[in-house]
Amino acid sequence: MNQRTSAGIVAIAVLVVAQGCVAPQPSQDLFAPTEAQLKIRSAQTRSFDVKDRQAAMRGVMAALQDLGFIIERANESLGLVTAARFAEPNYYDVVGVTVTVRPEAEGRMMIRANAIYNNKPIEDPKVYQNFFATLERSLFVVKQ
Repeated sequence: MNQRTSAGIVAIAVLVVAQGCVAPQPSQDLFAPTEAQLKIRSAQTRSFDVKDRQAAMRGVMAALQDLGFIIERANESLGLVTAARFAEPNYYDVVGVTVTVRPEAEGRMMIRANAIYNNKPIEDPKVYQNFFATLERSLFVVKQ
């Protein structure tokens, strides 16, 4: 290897290292939601006429159990319920769901469900429609 080739390799190595040290410039809207994120969030969220967070939490847990989920954690002070179930027909696959319950306005609770299948978000609105339909029935029973 001659001196000229060695100098060229060293120059290229220096450029590659220097380029790797340049921090990427974050855009101003780094945390701004995209249109797709807003659409799925809309499908994941519903408001219910429930005054008591505890009653809403009981309704959420009943709905999840009706859908075959096993409640893993429920924290009333945080308004958080997590649950999971094995997916059919492949029982190695797991569906997980996290539901948050928070006061929205006087006499109303905002409930949001986030579901995952094998660590990938479920974005199909029908899944959330099914959950909220079951939740409505559960909240009706809890009120009675």
